[in-house]
Amino acid sequence: MIVEVLTDNQNRTAPEIRVLFKQGQLGTAGSNKFLFDHIGLVEAHHADPAADPEAAAIEAGANDFEPLDHAANDDIPEGRVGARFFTERAACAAVSHWLAANDWTVVTSEIGYVAKSFPALSETQRAEVGEFLQKLDDHDDVHRVWAALK
Repeated sequence: MIVEVLTDNQNRTAPEIRVLFKQGQLGTAGSNKFLFDHIGLVEAHHADPAADPEAAAIEAGANDFEPLDHAANDDIPEGRVGARFFTERAACAAVSHWLAANDWTVVTSEIGYVAKSFPALSETQRAEVGEFLQKLDDHDDVHRVWAALK
């Protein structure tokens, strides 16, 4: 996982985050960015149920896409075609602009991380990781958590 932190006092925040990792028994802090791709992410939806996200991805210049629906993402209204488009970092804005110009409603457009692989977890492990991620999310200085979970 990658934890992005915005703080005005790293001497306070770094030890607090380390304590959360120790309490969660999920190892120690360290570099694991090599396990993630640093890419552009654009989430968008289209009102026309016949809209083809694959064609939109190709036309917009995205590298790949995955379909999204309201059940998977609250930002996608029910009855709309939604997708997450994966782009090169430098192409993120261009893909967003193309989608917006072609009747897609862009919900998010950002540079982020996507895991290269996803470990298999039991239900118990998923629950433990979920509790840990909630504790991280509750920390005032944690801005974003990128995790290798589906």
